[in-house]
Amino acid sequence: MSRLRFQIEAEATGSRARAGRFAALHGEVQTPVFMPVGTRATVRGQTVETLEEAGSQVVLANTYHLLLRPGPEIFRQFGGIHRFMNWKRPVLTDSGGFQIFCLPHARKMQEEGASFQSYLDGRRILLSPELSIDMQKAIGSDIMMVLDQCIPSTAERTEAEAAMHLTHRWALRSLAAREDSPQALFAITQGACFEDLRKQSAETLCALPFDGFAIGGLAVGESKSQREDMTEHATALLPRTLPRYLMGVGMPIDLLEAVHRGVDMFDCIIPNALAQQGVVFTSTGKMELRRGVFRDREEVLDVDCPCPTCKNYSRAYLHHLIKSGEVLAWQLLGNHNLHYYHRLMAEMRTAILNDSFAAYYREKRVELEAREPTHPIHPPIARRRTQKHALQLGDYEVQLSPEGYGAIRQISSGEVMHSVNQPEEEAQRLYVQQSRLQERLLEEGEPLVIWDVGLGAATNAMAAISAVPTEQRRKLHMISFENNLDSLRLALRHPLYFAHLRHAAPNAILKQKHWESKDGKVTWELREGDFAETMMGAAAPDLIFYDPFSFKADSALWTPAFFERLRGHCGEKSTELFTYSASTAVRASLLVAGFFVGKGVGTGPKADTTVAFTRLIAAVERFVLLDTEWLRRWERSGARVPPSVLAGSTEGITVFERSVRCHPQFVPGPVGA
Repeated sequence: MSRLRFQIEAEATGSRARAGRFAALHGEVQTPVFMPVGTRATVRGQTVETLEEAGSQVVLANTYHLLLRPGPEIFRQFGGIHRFMNWKRPVLTDSGGFQIFCLPHARKMQEEGASFQSYLDGRRILLSPELSIDMQKAIGSDIMMVLDQCIPSTAERTEAEAAMHLTHRWALRSLAAREDSPQALFAITQGACFEDLRKQSAETLCALPFDGFAIGGLAVGESKSQREDMTEHATALLPRTLPRYLMGVGMPIDLLEAVHRGVDMFDCIIPNALAQQGVVFTSTGKMELRRGVFRDREEVLDVDCPCPTCKNYSRAYLHHLIKSGEVLAWQLLGNHNLHYYHRLMAEMRTAILNDSFAAYYREKRVELEAREPTHPIHPPIARRRTQKHALQLGDYEVQLSPEGYGAIRQISSGEVMHSVNQPEEEAQRLYVQQSRLQERLLEEGEPLVIWDVGLGAATNAMAAISAVPTEQRRKLHMISFENNLDSLRLALRHPLYFAHLRHAAPNAILKQKHWESKDGKVTWELREGDFAETMMGAAAPDLIFYDPFSFKADSALWTPAFFERLRGHCGEKSTELFTYSASTAVRASLLVAGFFVGKGVGTGPKADTTVAFTRLIAAVERFVLLDTEWLRRWERSGARVPPSVLAGSTEGITVFERSVRCHPQFVPGPVGA
């Protein structure tokens, strides 16, 4: 018999959503429920009083971190976490499985458990299922979790199956280690994104006397649609009579979608992590209070919110606190976000009880989809305790911006990929929108070929894939070129920081050098090695996203001679090239190579970027071409000749300069075709 005595009070018509309740050791819990994350026995920025006032029913704490500090002896001395942190309501403890996933370079996996080096004192700790349960018993949580092996949801089948079987063996050991403790114990189903493995995992674990079941291994690499599909598949396999818990999710829209699919319990750091960045959810949409528009706004955050923040403080004051870096901002905004989350869960519960959830879901989904932040969520780097080596691989490291998104930095050159703006936004603006990619794919014609030069962390490539319209008529074939895949490998290890990689394609392209969409309309090919060699034999491009490192790091790819070779590979095609560089020497080199050259959109501090064309007719209506005024400025420029030409003969310099001046683009009369 379940230690929680879970009861279903109502099930929605036209949906799998259900409202229920269960009796934990420290009080009753109504579902669906969102659990704030209190990793180290505290929800950052909140007191137990503010948590209670916001409506928090359960707080989540982490076994791994509490094992290291303060340790089991302190919890035994205090009689458990409730007296220790003065929290009188239920507590759920994670087992430490997610830390196994998050610290791949700081642990050693074995049948006995995961061996870690403590980040506090360097000692080695074997986190076994038995130690995890023993620690959770010392903590005295109402709900314990079995130790599991979490892997990326996009892992290959052999890896997913091995992790699933290990999780099952650890679940049996966790169950035995609980003995006669009155604490509830949840199993964690695994199987990545393989439906048959999910079914096998559910059948194995549901045959054992657990008090509830978690859906693990999601929100760690898959796309949003994959997560929703797999959640729906997983909940259908779990017992109707026990609670279902989707771990580590998520945004408000994610909660709505998962409740619709039959999930009862959730946890995530998002409400407080976003608050630290000055981002709040309101009844009228998401607000980013760092923006200057709020500097003098006297109204409260949300007139429909009863939280103390909305009752007592103006937007202007909250903006001031955020810009000043005051901790009070995190406290006030975090409290507001928790109110928002708990009110959202209460709304869903009421709709289920009233049997109006199906209509509520349709309306709320439209409302929430328009509000979601587009960047990955995590606290700013200055306030994180991240092991440095976990954020490095070879010559690359993850650089986290104060606004909360990740980028890849080449250590040797110091250059950052997409260094100014949010990478996904820059890729969309600079490459996808300028190239009219969506419009092209809605037209009839031969497959559209994109050369993605400088794969990096696959930002541009995934921007192209995400832009493919539902009504696609024209096939897309993308070829990415990269000579060092460490940047992509590193980014894939940190999906929390690189939202665009939460898709099956990047893992496939890294492992198999090829990916194809289910309908066969999009194919993606990777050519690894020196671009000058790997471009040989590749299909001539319609579009070129030219994004290698700058001349400082990749000088060979920015010379007139190389651009001339590139122009030759385009053949008779009407090819368009887009690049972030606005360098005078680069533009002159493209002209000498035989391209027509214009100004592209600005990005960050750059007033404009560069576009180039094999045929002028492709450019005249959409872009501002370099004109005689630019030519006059070029004549006066000290950087009008690229270094590769300057290093040559005087005759070579003269020929280069004459080629620029005599380019058909600057000659009066009709040119190009």
